Amino acid sequence: MASVVFEAATRIYPGTTAPAVDKLNLTVNDGEFLVLVGPSGCGKSTSLRMLAGLEEIDNGRILIGDRDVTNVAPKDRDIAMVFQSYALYPHMTVAENMGFALKIAGTPKEERSRRVLEAAKLLDLEPYLERKPKALSGGQRQRVAMGRAIVREPQVFLMDEPLSNLDAKLRVATRTQIAALQRRLGITTVYVTHDQVEAMTMGDRVAVLKDGLLQQVDTPRNLYENPVNAFVAGFIGSPAMNLLNAPVSGGKAMLGDLAVAVPASAGATVTVGIRPEGFIPATSGFHVLVEVVEELGADAFVYGKPADTSVKFANASDEGAQVIVRWDPKSPPKPGQTITVGVNPAIIHLFNATTGERIK
Repeated sequence: MASVVFEAATRIYPGTTAPAVDKLNLTVNDGEFLVLVGPSGCGKSTSLRMLAGLEEIDNGRILIGDRDVTNVAPKDRDIAMVFQSYALYPHMTVAENMGFALKIAGTPKEERSRRVLEAAKLLDLEPYLERKPKALSGGQRQRVAMGRAIVREPQVFLMDEPLSNLDAKLRVATRTQIAALQRRLGITTVYVTHDQVEAMTMGDRVAVLKDGLLQQVDTPRNLYENPVNAFVAGFIGSPAMNLLNAPVSGGKAMLGDLAVAVPASAGATVTVGIRPEGFIPATSGFHVLVEVVEELGADAFVYGKPADTSVKFANASDEGAQVIVRWDPKSPPKPGQTITVGVNPAIIHLFNATTGERIK
């Protein structure tokens, strides 16, 4: 096992000027499960491929353990990768697929059989070892792909959106299995996903990227409670945090009739961040025109627009933006109604309306 270190690692694709990954400084501790998350095009898969040796590094370097692997061939980096596609050989059995890399490496047959059987036990694949991939479900095929990585006993696992081909229910089940398996094996793992729920539920720490730049790396709880900027605040959490630009008057940001205390340095406009659960029903305060109500059994979420025209969404280009309020599922409002909410002041987040940086 080993740690992984990116030192100002940069990748600029030919024909482009903006780096796909820009001076990435990131340390993955020995045995840690770190998730790289962000929207499409943020550089997360490129970062993983740089670590795997599948992408060149234009500047900086990458270390696995104490070894600089920047110019080391992929096959010599002692890593194992699990891709979005299962990439199983259709003419081979499950056991042959799992042991193929060991066979190519010249591992003795008895040792191959032992490792394949151990991995099959870990992944509940023992009954399927003699089956071909076409006789397996999607979830079972993904476990075979995992098994193929496990038998190699690498220093580092790399996983590039391995659950994206599974249906929603199976994704939930498989992500818990992968997280539990990683903790049992204790192998350093770097996992890429665009799904922030997946990131929050699986990672020991989560690294959020945007436009090739690392925004924040922290535990899921700290990312949720202390985002460093409006992008992280809006990206982490489901449903998303409400980010509203409000005019400041007399040291108060005004969301309609709801006054939020802000520091003197806040400026004429401030971005107020409120999670859906941060709103509370009130007789006076912020007015929301209800458009849709999602009733989920234990929860209900109200989606709507600010009734007060002075309040704007922080991302002006997001035409579909809505205010999201968690509501008592036993008495949800109707579309077309206007609800009035206050806010729990202890969990309000404030951001600079121009830079998006967190205001302390």
